[in-house]
Amino acid sequence: MTEKDPTPPPVAGGPSDAHPGLDRIGLLCAVVAAIGFSFKAILVKLAYQYGVDAETLLALRMAFSLPFFIGLAWMSARRAATPLTWRDGVWLFGLGLFGYYLASYLDFLGLRFISAALERLILFVYPTLVVLLGALFLGQSLTRRMLGALALCYTGIAFAIAHDLQVTATTQELAIGSALIFGSALCYALYLLGNSMIVSRLGAVRMTAFASIIACMLAIGQFLLLRPASAWIQPEPVYALALAMALFSTVLPVWAVSEAIRRLGAGPVALTGSLGPIVTLLFAWLLLDETLSLAQLVGAALVITGVMVMTRR
Repeated sequence: MTEKDPTPPPVAGGPSDAHPGLDRIGLLCAVVAAIGFSFKAILVKLAYQYGVDAETLLALRMAFSLPFFIGLAWMSARRAATPLTWRDGVWLFGLGLFGYYLASYLDFLGLRFISAALERLILFVYPTLVVLLGALFLGQSLTRRMLGALALCYTGIAFAIAHDLQVTATTQELAIGSALIFGSALCYALYLLGNSMIVSRLGAVRMTAFASIIACMLAIGQFLLLRPASAWIQPEPVYALALAMALFSTVLPVWAVSEAIRRLGAGPVALTGSLGPIVTLLFAWLLLDETLSLAQLVGAALVITGVMVMTRR
């Protein structure tokens, strides 16, 4: 559901020794997840060409995804050892609000103003925001390695912004779009901090399912408040792109990343997330006619390196 790859930041741990024969399948699932999440921005940009607004497109994506998450919630509830409490409900509402609804909405809004390539690079720095928020509010220390990684990440973003400013966007558009996407990354970082508080009690599958249902309802509710019912009527390609977004950039990668973590462990799966910015750069160049420059490639390399250094143990 989330606009960011929900794979956890790289941690110690490797392929499961219990299932060595399944490593290739796990690796395939991890790559599919990385590509699926990264392709979302391309689908959004393609849909915008037909005049659909962010609120309607997000509602369509959520509506197509909702049946899957309802089924996932039903299956996880049947297997759950403990029932949900009202306190769990409050946490789940907060996670759905920040991690899946606000992060998605701000992302969709930002893509109106900036390139898909820059969007993915800005989103990819969310682990740095998790570290900074941990230092600000949880008393976690910032090491020299972390500060160096931060410098690499934001230098890379500067390269990418400089490219966009020269090629497509005005200064005002670039500032608005970058701020919206950064807000999306910040919302997801807050979601990850909250996630760590309850995931051990509820389990990742149940938490993801119920938080996603809440996000779907918020997005659909927003549409009903802000748009007339006639806004559901869109050109056929918009429905096709929204359905593809739900299936190939939401449902499939959510399942694939869970399966990959089960087979490989969190560390190797997280490393495949570094494919995200490169995949978006290439598809934006191929399908959206976005330019591919040396500045973008250097920026992507710096951001990926910084995130990998930041999250390595």
